[in-house]
Amino acid sequence: MSKENNKKNNSNLKFSPWMIYGLFIVMFLGISLFGNGFDFSNPRPTTLSKFHQYLDSGQVAKVVFTNNRANIFLKEEALKNKTHEKVSKDVFGKPNTKGPQYFTEIGNSELFQKSLEEQGKKDPNFIYEKEPESMWGEVLSILLPFLLIGALWIFMMRRMSGGSGGGGGQIFSIGKSKAKLFDEKTDTKVTFENVAGLEGAKEEIEEIVEFLKNPDRYTSLGGKIPKGALLVGPPGTGKTLLAKAVAGEAKVPFFSLSGSDFVEMFVGVGASRVRDLFKQAKEKSPSIIFIDEIDAVGRARGKNNMTGANDERENTLNQLLTEMDGFGGNSNVIVLAATNRADVLDKALLRPGRFDRQIYVDLPDIRERKEIFEVHLKPIKKAEELDVEFLAKQTPGFSGADIANVCNEAALIAARKNKKAVDKQDFLDAVDRIIGGLEKKNKIVTPEEKRAIAIHEAGHATVSWMLEHAAPLVKVTIVPRGQSLGAAWYLPEERLIVRPEQMLDEMCATMGGRAAEKVIFNKISTGALSDLEKVTKQARAMVTIYGLNDKLGNITYYDSSGQSEYNFSKPYSEETAQIIDKEISELIETQYKRAIKILDENKDKLNQLADILIEKEVIFKDDLESIFGMRPFENNSNTKAEEKSDEIGNSPSESA
Repeated sequence: MSKENNKKNNSNLKFSPWMIYGLFIVMFLGISLFGNGFDFSNPRPTTLSKFHQYLDSGQVAKVVFTNNRANIFLKEEALKNKTHEKVSKDVFGKPNTKGPQYFTEIGNSELFQKSLEEQGKKDPNFIYEKEPESMWGEVLSILLPFLLIGALWIFMMRRMSGGSGGGGGQIFSIGKSKAKLFDEKTDTKVTFENVAGLEGAKEEIEEIVEFLKNPDRYTSLGGKIPKGALLVGPPGTGKTLLAKAVAGEAKVPFFSLSGSDFVEMFVGVGASRVRDLFKQAKEKSPSIIFIDEIDAVGRARGKNNMTGANDERENTLNQLLTEMDGFGGNSNVIVLAATNRADVLDKALLRPGRFDRQIYVDLPDIRERKEIFEVHLKPIKKAEELDVEFLAKQTPGFSGADIANVCNEAALIAARKNKKAVDKQDFLDAVDRIIGGLEKKNKIVTPEEKRAIAIHEAGHATVSWMLEHAAPLVKVTIVPRGQSLGAAWYLPEERLIVRPEQMLDEMCATMGGRAAEKVIFNKISTGALSDLEKVTKQARAMVTIYGLNDKLGNITYYDSSGQSEYNFSKPYSEETAQIIDKEISELIETQYKRAIKILDENKDKLNQLADILIEKEVIFKDDLESIFGMRPFENNSNTKAEEKSDEIGNSPSESA
């Protein structure tokens, strides 16, 4: 066991350049101190005249001198004299028999040497020696300031270049690649089995891995290996997870790094790191390079000409384009990249030959959400009666990361309640927590405000219940959550295309809260902020994006390339802008009046629903059925898609 522990301790020792600097300084100090005859005899200074007195009286046994200093060694008999009592002991208090006991400065070394020669003729036991002058002290005094300045400079450059350690931590290797090489022995291995859903994306990626494993299967028919694949999709959909699965499945070297790792404060570092990265990958080919968040260096060139200076990011992009498909060629190195901003990438980067495939990783549908739940529920102690398909229906529009968060939040909620297993209610509470925020039951709300909030939310519920294309209600609550004072949860149908009547019904239901305040109190409040924000976006989309307005006709001002954000002018005239503003306002006001009409016809039921809401604070679909009856156009054939919440509050940051 001791040998194993020693090996572990030795393996934990890490080499640092500061060890070399410290070793040099210690060496110089040692040479300086010991080179000048440093000892512990504690010699005392004396004058040249007194030295000659000691010499003439025969008290001196030995003299060792240089050109400007003499060390004087007294005889043992002389040390017993009280005159030399102070020099008879060394620094440790022991008898100073070895010496020297005194030292003196020499004016003329030649005259001093003649006096010693004369004493040697008188006393045969007298010894004198001349030592050469040591130069180490002067060398040290000259070099030490430069060494300290150099060490300080290196320390500052290390700090500016990203700290210690790694390829970019050293000033002499700042241009080296920061890519991490995947190690199957130490790194957590992720396989395609850990990636639920994403069948289309997995199929494309698996084919690339299969090509690396069995290239003859494709090359025998004349096919070529794809040079690159770009993973595009919303945040949290599993782009990086797919890359981790490739690293775990492919039996080839896998280099991974972020797009921001290329860019430093020094000019030319990004291009140098790109060259070094591909050099390493080519040496270990066939290999895979994964660049996460490639939009950090891959943005379209020529969009920031106002700076008038050399753009380090563009230089890095140019080098990346050359390495991926330049004159020198790039064989057996596949580049994977991920981004959620493909619209801002340079067109030269997206062309075939660089990124041959663009794989869109979309939000999961209900079937894929069920598979994702099954993956994340494996480590959780769940109740036996838990229905995974029900959870998939209750989490529409959720990404894989959101579902992982739901499972973790449900486990924390169950643990907070001291449960032995996570059940259905814990997951529903977790969904509410993620969508609406944390419950604030202790928030002070006056009875008048509580009545207004209940009327507002009951208005949403009433209008959505009466409209055919409005999303079916799940529940309504007036318990404050996050920054909202109340919320209504819906479970909309999953639609691949949306028709104008469906959008208008949704807008009308959204305006139901403010319309209810107008109908009951004949007053409106600031509580409809999130509703207004949502309905304005919908109306603007109908007019300017989808071409659903009769007055403007079949025209859109949407730019899918994302380049319009760099333009300072609008793609339409001032006259058209006035028409757009007028049409948006008319759309919203028409649906607002429509909501008021529906609520006027059902005013008694609206008050009844608000009373139940004030009493229970949370009502569900069953409560609406008991008041309004079944919806005449209830449609259960459609698959549910995404869950939305409609909130009431006073903060601009509230979500609709």
